[in-house]
Amino acid sequence: MVKFLDLQKVTTKYTDEICEAILRVVNSGWYLQGKENEKFEADYADYIGTKYAIGCANGLDALIWIFRAYLEIGVMQPNDEVIVPANTYIASILAITENKLKPVLVEPDLNTFQIDDSLIEKAITSKTKAILIVHLYGQCAYTDEIGKICEKYKLKLIEDNAQAHGCVYNGMKTGSIGDAAGHSFYPGKNLGALGDAGAVTTNDEVLARTIRILANYGSSKKYVFKYTGRNSRLDEIQAAILDVKLKHLDEDIEQRRQIARYYIDHIKHKDIVTPKISNWESHVFHLFPIRTSRRNELQQYLIENQVQTVIHYPIPPHKQECYKEWSTLSLPVTEKIHCEELSLPISPVMPIEDVKRVVELLNSF
Repeated sequence: MVKFLDLQKVTTKYTDEICEAILRVVNSGWYLQGKENEKFEADYADYIGTKYAIGCANGLDALIWIFRAYLEIGVMQPNDEVIVPANTYIASILAITENKLKPVLVEPDLNTFQIDDSLIEKAITSKTKAILIVHLYGQCAYTDEIGKICEKYKLKLIEDNAQAHGCVYNGMKTGSIGDAAGHSFYPGKNLGALGDAGAVTTNDEVLARTIRILANYGSSKKYVFKYTGRNSRLDEIQAAILDVKLKHLDEDIEQRRQIARYYIDHIKHKDIVTPKISNWESHVFHLFPIRTSRRNELQQYLIENQVQTVIHYPIPPHKQECYKEWSTLSLPVTEKIHCEELSLPISPVMPIEDVKRVVELLNSF
């Protein structure tokens, strides 16, 4: 079986270092908000290129805390609007509605899967306060045009960097381009913990301080509460594990890129569309998405031939029951992607023999 992602093999690659880190935490007797957190936050901020990194419980919380902090410090008000890609994982949108802000969905570019920057300006109103870009599948969503729009309308630029650790745009890592960024370290991510974990990166000292308080019950001093926060802390074991894996992230990304190059160079089926890459530094291939109008048929054919694939994502956010007020929206590009997308196996531990097998099967389909 060619697994979609073999997490056991990914972990085994660094088992000795990970076990040493875990044992160090166990023996320390300190399991929350200690030296491991401090070290990972400093190392991750340095890697991303920001002044601050604040660990939290998961990637969704990271985005929630960014918007909540902007509300607390008066940058945003309830019912303000946030422009967000219609083609995204639902967490991007949940973070907005959780804070009683209004998502404004903008269609993607079919060639890149990312938000279409030519459609953003017409979606702006007097209530628009931010643009949330999502570096979906590991590809940079930022463009110079988006930067100009934010400057022109004085909008906050927030990045959902859950799938794009290590991605680079004009020498800057994603997660350092905007005013703030949310990061997920879910186990399947390019930089994954052995459980849930997340972080916020920013250069804004006030925002960073507010987020750190919010994610600690709303407290900066024991038993004294400034905000009605929640418990959303990154624990010491996950921080230690992430610090180990961070050292190997760029190497792992390069292995993903090599697999992606092979796929793009060798998949030659007339009904299969592979990603269009203009800048290889700007894609870290968390996923390798193809498109085909025969998606379900192809997925069944591959599983019959012992190859696992995953659909990202089968139902777009505006068609989900939890957002039934959007059910009548017409977003044809988003809907086309969600009907045609299929993610092929890709990981830093995938043998070249498996890659070749996948290509052979696709070309024979």
